[in-house]
Amino acid sequence: MAKNYLQAGEFVTVLAPAALASGDPVLVGAIFGVVQFDADSGDEVELARRGIFDLPKTTGQAWTAGVKVYWDATNSLVTTTASGNTLIGAATAARVAGDTTGTVLLDGTIR
Repeated sequence: MAKNYLQAGEFVTVLAPAALASGDPVLVGAIFGVVQFDADSGDEVELARRGIFDLPKTTGQAWTAGVKVYWDATNSLVTTTASGNTLIGAATAARVAGDTTGTVLLDGTIR
């Protein structure tokens, strides 16, 4: 292993941009992840950048498995609308328009 290797990057520690609770999805700059423990604004917090999570979704949208999903930072929801939003992964299961959560595969890619 290279002498400058630090970690795998599945989890990353950042400063919380606001008060966050375990399980909250958050975008910090270009890094999207799911909060692993509660943190106050400005505290260090660990984000999971990869994995499959149930996340809050935009109602009124039906999802199919494999559809690309994006983070709508304005509304703090996952959406299938690309314009103005950040690509975070893909849905792993179909959801009907009325569902408030969706199952999302985060691949950890910075976009």
